[in-house]
Amino acid sequence: QLQLVESGGGLVQPGGSLRLSCAANGFTRGYYNIGWFRLAPGTEREGVSSISDSGETRIYADSVKGRFTISRDNAKKTVYLEMNNLKPEDTAVYYCAATSEISWFKLHRGDYKYWGQGTQVTVSS
Repeated sequence: QLQLVESGGGLVQPGGSLRLSCAANGFTRGYYNIGWFRLAPGTEREGVSSISDSGETRIYADSVKGRFTISRDNAKKTVYLEMNNLKPEDTAVYYCAATSEISWFKLHRGDYKYWGQGTQVTVSS
């Protein structure tokens, strides 16, 4: 059973930066495609970014392009989300999720089988 653990959330001022981490634990067969999603109050869970199992392909939602960078270190079984120039509208609980589906790049939450518990990101002055 694959377990995902997020960390790195916190309170940051507008324009600031945070780096989220998603560590994979438990038995795994090879590597999974990983997605980052976020959930803000009153909204649906939104796909933010995803990365292929090899790390060669990266996908970003329009709302974060140019500000967020996803990366992975397969030796450490960890995926990172570097978030720069944060805005108040980035405030949400951020979740990482894993899938082996070939549709991983579409960032449809229904395609992702394993989920972490989430980490809160708050952007406020």
